[in-house]
Amino acid sequence: MERPTVVVTRPPSQAAAWVRALRAAGWPAQALPLLAIESLLPPNQPAPWAAQARCDAVMVVSPAAVEVMRAAGWPPPPAPLRCWAPGQGTAGALRTWGVPPERLDAVPADAPRVEAEALWPQVAAQVRPGWRLLVVRGLSSDGGQGRDGLLRHVQAAGGRVETLLAYRRAVPAWDAAQQAAARQAAAGGVWLFSSGEAVANLAALASGADWAQAVALATHPRIAAAARAAGFGRVLTTRPTITDVLQALESVA
Repeated sequence: MERPTVVVTRPPSQAAAWVRALRAAGWPAQALPLLAIESLLPPNQPAPWAAQARCDAVMVVSPAAVEVMRAAGWPPPPAPLRCWAPGQGTAGALRTWGVPPERLDAVPADAPRVEAEALWPQVAAQVRPGWRLLVVRGLSSDGGQGRDGLLRHVQAAGGRVETLLAYRRAVPAWDAAQQAAARQAAAGGVWLFSSGEAVANLAALASGADWAQAVALATHPRIAAAARAAGFGRVLTTRPTITDVLQALESVA
């Protein structure tokens, strides 16, 4: 039986690795980005950790945040700053940037749910009255309940939280070939969603398409709910790792 095509909807800088991994596992895959990342960092702005005593730890919420900071020419946070990552994708991006593993706190790869609040048991001992956390994130309409829960824990322990908006997510510009590929994938394709905004952007970019024959793989229950509301005929929830996605795909084939 021929396997359906898996559509990877992450931003282009992240999608390529997913497409390669899926193809290596025997799944036809293509990238149709449903999120465009636009930096909000002013040109020539120095990294916030260049100022002494600005923070004690930096939480970077996504690989996109790492991407825009690197593009701005910022060095990674220096010692002794801790770096927090809510997922393995962000942790990998931080390591590639130059953050050593001994200063990196990430949600475990085998955590039941990969979201920021699952990080608290690992980092709780760091926080004390007057301790400062800088959160580097995007301007997004997506809910951040897990992140908000983690920040409430930090504040309840006496820590202070400051936010840096590093990027915004926007609707990408699709060409005619991408429009055609999306409509073809509506007929039995498997769409991999890691953001509720991606689901909303698909509705805007392919308005009028019927998703009843398509399958959605969502990396969070909130994203799964958005896919159901968009009309996907079958919706599955999976953890956002290639191993878990491949296991979920076996139930689709």
